[in-house]
Amino acid sequence: MADDIQAVDDIQAVEKLGQARDAIVAELRKTIVGMDDVIDEMMIAIFARGHCLLVGVPGLAKTLLVSSLARTMSLSFKRIQFTPDLMPSDITGTELLQEDPETHDRRFKFQKGPVFTNLLLADEINRTPPKTQAALLEAMQEKRVSSGGEDFELDKPFFVLATQNPIEQEGTYPLPEAQLDRFLFNIMVKYPSHAEELGIMQSATNDDEPVLNEVVGGATIQEFQHVVRRIPVADHVFKYAAALVRATRPDEPDAPEFVKNFMAWGAGPRASLNLIVAGKSRAALRGRCHVSVDDIRELCLPILRHRIIPSFAARSEGMTADNLIEKLVAEIPSDEKLLARKTG
Repeated sequence: MADDIQAVDDIQAVEKLGQARDAIVAELRKTIVGMDDVIDEMMIAIFARGHCLLVGVPGLAKTLLVSSLARTMSLSFKRIQFTPDLMPSDITGTELLQEDPETHDRRFKFQKGPVFTNLLLADEINRTPPKTQAALLEAMQEKRVSSGGEDFELDKPFFVLATQNPIEQEGTYPLPEAQLDRFLFNIMVKYPSHAEELGIMQSATNDDEPVLNEVVGGATIQEFQHVVRRIPVADHVFKYAAALVRATRPDEPDAPEFVKNFMAWGAGPRASLNLIVAGKSRAALRGRCHVSVDDIRELCLPILRHRIIPSFAARSEGMTADNLIEKLVAEIPSDEKLLARKTG
């Protein structure tokens, strides 16, 4: 009986989440032109409790998008410009010596850094040394900061949206694969279409200042996150996600021949987990209480592109990670019976 009541509540919550998604997108349209896929993937990541890496050249409104998203979701927002001289304490916080005005006792007090927020924009994360990168990535993983023998919990909900410029590589510190793996999505922010660019020119050069309305709050977001986790997944969807990820590994006996020839390294188990969790979030945002194979298929690029490493042979032939993933998706059967035969 209790399970039936929970199921009914979840169905209603999923309907509300779908309505909230439409309302958030409508608000973002006041300031953002285009970027439909980017907005969709960012929202999937937020309700899946994941972090995003946004890769795109400067001037594509990434900062405006993130700040607008924070306003529509009633989230506190902070931005850190990563530079070569940025220190870990500039992100997490530092111990300050303070004097009590009454007793004149001196003691250290932890001054929280900008990581204590709901939505953090880490701008050009690859421009700061590995030690500083690691401080942020550790906070992302542990959801807390340790200082002076004490643990300080980060705000809830907490999301990191980090950006990278794919063109300028001089003076940068590329994120190691183990740290890239902590990002749920690697989102490619592309140039706008001709019509979108005209729309951007028209909206950005007038005197209007759009007012964004709050759609949901932090508490509601956390409730929706719990609902997303409870969405059921059929066995054949689990098998499909596992088959896709395992097929990226060139040392797997059943890996496609092109994988053995063109992939130097495949994705780990975290990719399988992320496909399922993000699939749940995608389904819920579309008002569905079940995950389909199509949900998994549509999420392969942002989840896998930073988790596989093309071989030298692939790079020499001009093949990118996206090319290999698209070829893999086309090769792995999604039909339930064919998949059962392949994985049986």
